[in-house]
Amino acid sequence: MPTDTPTDTPHDAPKPPTAPPLFAVQRNGRAATAAELAPLAFAGYAHFTAAQVRGGRLRGLDLHLARLRHASVELFGRALPDDQVRTWLRAALAAGPADLSLTATAYPPAGEFTRTGDRAEPDLLVRTGPPATGPDGPLALAAVAHERVLPELKHVGEVAKTYYLRQAAARGFDDAVFVDRRGRLSEGTIWNLAFWDGTAVVWPDAGMLIGTTMGVVRRQLDRLGIPQRVQELTVADLPDLSGAVVMNSWTPAVPVSRIDSVPLPQAPAFVELLHRAYRSEPAIAP
Repeated sequence: MPTDTPTDTPHDAPKPPTAPPLFAVQRNGRAATAAELAPLAFAGYAHFTAAQVRGGRLRGLDLHLARLRHASVELFGRALPDDQVRTWLRAALAAGPADLSLTATAYPPAGEFTRTGDRAEPDLLVRTGPPATGPDGPLALAAVAHERVLPELKHVGEVAKTYYLRQAAARGFDDAVFVDRRGRLSEGTIWNLAFWDGTAVVWPDAGMLIGTTMGVVRRQLDRLGIPQRVQELTVADLPDLSGAVVMNSWTPAVPVSRIDSVPLPQAPAFVELLHRAYRSEPAIAP
């Protein structure tokens, strides 16, 4: 009488290779434990930088390092050495696939709500996730009155960003753009703004975060010989412009179709120019 053919895989059979996890969280270069993460669940005294990694490389590494260094000195009185940050970034990249999103957050080991810091070097939490590219656009943006606290720093705990995004969406817009007390356009919820006057790139003059993608694009536009200027802009100035985009770590340019009720011309050549400038920046490994 024939025996049944076994269906179970033998224990010693070779197993297919396991893909690196898309999500990884490391503290100071090693996998973070639940006990280490628990105190951070509601912490708000920290700052971060975000990047898109492709093939294990990213653009504007020097700008990311400078951002972390400056903000740490401003908030904590002391910053991690760049070489240490690079070592921990490499450890996080080695734990994931070649293409991913990366966020590096610096925070004080002594916590917050203290009158003075302990001047210790900050800890660094590095989180990776699936790669992102941003929306295609064009986007309609609602202008809202808002000024970020310490706008030059990319800090955490900014409830207003999501609040105004959702308020704008409820009104039929795609996102929001901020206007300061002087009526000047500054930045979006998670975006920098850039405008086109037909010959030059126009950057808003107001309190804002200078994004790393913005920094990359500006220096590459200089290299390409494209005119640029910084100018105070209000909603009333928009009809005189020939196009607008938003940019962040996801993308160097998403077209904007209108801000409030003011339509903006589509400027595909402007969008392509910003993408070309961004692509001109060498991508390097940490």
